Amino acid sequence: MTKDLDFTQGSISKKILLFSLPLMAGNIFQQLYNVVDTLIVGRFLGEAPLAAVGSAYTLMIFITSILIGLTMGSGVYFSICHGQKNTARMKQSIYISFLSIGALSLFLNAISYIFLEEIIRFMQIPADVASYFRDYLLWIFSGIIAVFLYNYFAALLRAVGNSLIPLVFLIVSALLNIAFDLLFILVFQQGVAGAAEATVIAEYASGLGILCYCLFYRKDLLVEKKYRRWDPSIFRDISRLSLLTSLQQSIMNFGILLVQGLVNSFGTIVMAAFAAGVKIDTLAYSPLMDFGNAFSTAIAQNYGAGDQERIKECVIASAKMVVSFALLTSVIIYAFAPELMAFFVPRAATETIAIGAGYLRIEGACYIGIGILSMLYAYYRAIKEPGMSVILTILSLGSRVILAYALSALPLFGVTGIWLSVPIGWALADVIGIGYYLVKHRKGHNENRR
Repeated sequence: MTKDLDFTQGSISKKILLFSLPLMAGNIFQQLYNVVDTLIVGRFLGEAPLAAVGSAYTLMIFITSILIGLTMGSGVYFSICHGQKNTARMKQSIYISFLSIGALSLFLNAISYIFLEEIIRFMQIPADVASYFRDYLLWIFSGIIAVFLYNYFAALLRAVGNSLIPLVFLIVSALLNIAFDLLFILVFQQGVAGAAEATVIAEYASGLGILCYCLFYRKDLLVEKKYRRWDPSIFRDISRLSLLTSLQQSIMNFGILLVQGLVNSFGTIVMAAFAAGVKIDTLAYSPLMDFGNAFSTAIAQNYGAGDQERIKECVIASAKMVVSFALLTSVIIYAFAPELMAFFVPRAATETIAIGAGYLRIEGACYIGIGILSMLYAYYRAIKEPGMSVILTILSLGSRVILAYALSALPLFGVTGIWLSVPIGWALADVIGIGYYLVKHRKGHNENRR
């Protein structure tokens, strides 16, 4: 049994770091699902299958972001109840949110299959890639329920201060994914469908595994019969957090989906370069996103406890760690961009490597932007202002999409214009988010002085 962390007392920096390290490691292993697919597909199947897997990854991130956003919002609500020591309300919220998000998962699963061909046309998938794309998605869609199960129970455990157990199940599933990838692609010769099958098996291993853990080893989190009733007020409270958090996540990833469609219009080589580059990019800055989730749990517990001074301490300590990590990661990615690309595609594919390295160096130099933005998202979510996170997402992704289409149409920039739009979007959202925080903080300080 692992010990849950209480962020309302003790060293802030130490506890945030202890909590965030399993989250960071977990996200790295989670990214391995698609990274391994990308690596093996790119190395052994070629550029067209690689382009298909990359585009499918972007699509799945969008679809599952709706569910992940809902579980994240529910997790914040659980954290607030935990900080308030309100066990009854917390257990009712567990029951209500599970039913609601579970039903939506089934709905998303159904419509994904129904509109598969429309999705292919919307994403401007080239003819030489479409068959691979379709084969991959026919399998990968079946893992949507597993994604819900894992993220829901991971959010529940993290809400009470346990980030280690979700990591354990991710490690197991990542190893399974690697093993089945090699088996299905290299031994059974199943192509991109085999890569998808491997991922789905691994997803169910983590989803069902963490469900069983909670049922058998965390009986303190089980919902007794007296709490299994629908409460409209709790549903409204959870919805305010969950729906806006989900909206924020889905807007963010819908913007990325639109950008993916634009990338696809540049042809298979650019698609393949982008597919590999995005995997490296995401793997590099995902610890910043996970640190943001740890930060959110710390803020939410102290918000529930009503400790404003400790919230300020959380902000300062977290900002120092985020900036330090972002700068270090930027240096590494910028310096080794071509070598990292060559890890995913054969060195003979020089054009693909050059395009991908260009993308990485533009993104990699600006990780401080996404680091600060992840903190802002987490902060406003934790203090029950998810609407501000939505605004920042619209600013970041809206400007990114507009600039991507505008700059890429200019001969001076071409596809580089797509890459440049990303850090500009981050910077704009950071300025607005920090400005709002400072104004609100100053206003609160002045009111307290009166």
